[in-house]
Amino acid sequence: MRAPLYHLSRRARDIRAPRKWAREEGDGAGRRGYTRGVNQCFFASDLHGRVDRYDKLFAAIEREIPYAVFLGGDLLPHGFAPLSSGDPGYRNFIEDFVAAGLERLQSRLRERYPYVFVILGNDDAKPEESSVIEIAARGLWIYAHGRRFDLESVTVYGYACVPPTPFMRKDWERYDVSRYVPPGCVSPEEGRLLAAPSAARAREVRFTTIQDDLDRLVGDADVRNAVFLFHAPPYDTALDRVPHDGKMVDHVPMDLHVGSLAVRRFIEKRQPLLTLHGHIHESARLTGAWCDRIGRTMMLNAAHDGPELALVRFDLHDPSRAERVLI
Repeated sequence: MRAPLYHLSRRARDIRAPRKWAREEGDGAGRRGYTRGVNQCFFASDLHGRVDRYDKLFAAIEREIPYAVFLGGDLLPHGFAPLSSGDPGYRNFIEDFVAAGLERLQSRLRERYPYVFVILGNDDAKPEESSVIEIAARGLWIYAHGRRFDLESVTVYGYACVPPTPFMRKDWERYDVSRYVPPGCVSPEEGRLLAAPSAARAREVRFTTIQDDLDRLVGDADVRNAVFLFHAPPYDTALDRVPHDGKMVDHVPMDLHVGSLAVRRFIEKRQPLLTLHGHIHESARLTGAWCDRIGRTMMLNAAHDGPELALVRFDLHDPSRAERVLI
């Protein structure tokens, strides 16, 4: 089994469900040489409800008109409180600010409005997924979690979940490859789920791993020309380093790398064209690199621990020349 393949209309940029007659699809620093072209894409992640970052992103989209925009999760304001940017004009941040901004862009750019692929992240409340899906139904973006899309000559996959963290919100956490929980982290079963509790949800949290999810999402598909929009980075790379140097929990050293082993093993085995990641804000500062490779796969990180917007620009067919700028 694998996720259904959705076909994207080039003109209307809507989603068409798989046709029944089709084959059964359901079963560092900036790189030199980057030039803008018809395949230019943007990638941003971990905006955390910051109005200034969104304003900069919207301005860049209107100015440069990319072919596609990828948003890698942790898009909404922090905390368990009702979503608000702090401005009383935005009672519902995702609708009153984000969707409204995209509507203005769509009105101005018309047929040049880019494809916008979006997933949520571990700091985004699961109940907001319904709003994300409703906004997708209006054609403002494409909700990619657990789905795959035919985008010209590449396939786009989305996956939002991360391995266990020290944080209590667990809506988008999974065990990684087993029920092991790293020192200092909280089990997905012991934290807080904002989604409506159910026996099925409890079983899902207890028994499902990221590795299982990726196997179901991809199946036996050839992903050598695919783009994966992840929230979690792969384990033990330049994209998942944290400042745990010298820290211990119950006399056990904390790991300096906190990415997903399942994501790493998937990349090593399947070798997609490009993977996009966020989640670990400080990694680029600690390692001095926002990109890495595993074999032929180029991996890009848009998370940033400063006040600026970290915007990654890349060519859909030659991601090795990507650049990341702080705006």
